[in-house]
Amino acid sequence: MQTCYLAVDIGASSGRHMIGTVRDGRMALHEVYRFENRLVEKNGHLCWDMENLVQSVIEGLKAAHDAGFTPRTVGIDTWAVDFLLLDGKGNVIGDPVAYRDNRTATMRNELEPVLPFAELYAHTGIQYQPFNTVYQLCALKKEHPDQLAAAEHFLMVPDYLNYRLTGVMANEYTNASTTALVGAGSKTWDEELIERLGLPRKIFGEIKTPGTVLGNLSPEISRRVGFDCQVILPATHDTGSAFLAVPARDDKAVYLSSGTWSLLGVENTAPITGPASQAANFTNEGGYEYRYRYLKNIMGLWMIQSVRRELGEQTGTRPSFPDLIAAAQGASSFAGIVSTGDDRFLAPRSMIQEVKAACADAGKPVPSTTGEVMQTIYNSLSHDYKAAIDELQGLTGKKYTSINIVGGGSQDMYLNQMTATAAGLPVFAGPTEGTALGNLMVQFIAAGEYPDLQTARNAIQQSFEIKEVNPQ
Repeated sequence: MQTCYLAVDIGASSGRHMIGTVRDGRMALHEVYRFENRLVEKNGHLCWDMENLVQSVIEGLKAAHDAGFTPRTVGIDTWAVDFLLLDGKGNVIGDPVAYRDNRTATMRNELEPVLPFAELYAHTGIQYQPFNTVYQLCALKKEHPDQLAAAEHFLMVPDYLNYRLTGVMANEYTNASTTALVGAGSKTWDEELIERLGLPRKIFGEIKTPGTVLGNLSPEISRRVGFDCQVILPATHDTGSAFLAVPARDDKAVYLSSGTWSLLGVENTAPITGPASQAANFTNEGGYEYRYRYLKNIMGLWMIQSVRRELGEQTGTRPSFPDLIAAAQGASSFAGIVSTGDDRFLAPRSMIQEVKAACADAGKPVPSTTGEVMQTIYNSLSHDYKAAIDELQGLTGKKYTSINIVGGGSQDMYLNQMTATAAGLPVFAGPTEGTALGNLMVQFIAAGEYPDLQTARNAIQQSFEIKEVNPQ
């Protein structure tokens, strides 16, 4: 039987288990399990249904075995910033509050006298987002100081899932870097920041890098899923994995990981943490082999996903994404536009009404049909992509000549065309399963299937279709 590897790739709305193989230098992917990830309201906050997530991961491992696969290694990636606290016995303390909860809304202003954001950015290079882990921890300290006092361990979501599979606790670098508590230059926990914020230093464990083998499945998990294997750390932050799968042709390519969030940027060998970078709100997230993902967070397909869900609730049937794209094309001349970076779009009760209200507030044409709402979102995304590329060129001093899009959003050829035209650059779209593929690439390299990252990236172009879209 051919050697295979398993990526567990979990986003904010769903997760999937993807088997990866390498034959004659070419990669192949096979999905064996898919599951829903959901938010629940608990104790006045939006929280992750963490136990459901754990059981879904385990069920997916069993499904892989039942489908005839025995992976050599398993790696898990998820979204960033969210965490769990554990006591000395490994039990969870409190609720796993989600980043879309509003508990952090005032934290930046409250922390400014103690730790001005300019200093925080100079230390960590991490952009301002109201839900950054540093703000979540300080909000928790304010609301439930007893929970922090009782905590012995801090684990981010993929760290916790790894713990449940292996019994081993570890903080992985690419995800830890998003906390705004890891030094951009030191690549480890920033002792000064932790002390100034009054957070307990003992909860932050040794930071491990992608490619580290945590250990094997615990005996209990092994019995449940029907096999044993090693659990390895990929870039556990999904964007870190997605950036690995960008088959860039040269160093003048902009990377865009397109999913619930759009993450647009480049790879750098050193962080950029000066005042201009801070003002532009670019981030320096840690990457594989200590590369820096220098990028900007843009709202992304969350807006489209929310419109689709809302229309489904209204009619009883969710429209397909092709239906929504067709509706936008039918309103292609509509000039509505909003700022996708506005916090009002993080978790509105109605995305449709919020888009209309934002247009009205800005004095822009107000959409009245589904097609006009969709076209407004497409106008806004492509505009913000172009603006971010312009900022990026000013900050790095480089002229970029292409946009490489990976992830589910790379399938949206209407958005790809609007992006190419807005930016005046060719778009190379694919692979679609960029995050799972990047997860697997770390496993492939660790197993010796490829000698290094560049060889693995070169293999992507031979393994998957990459579509070119030129400006019009």
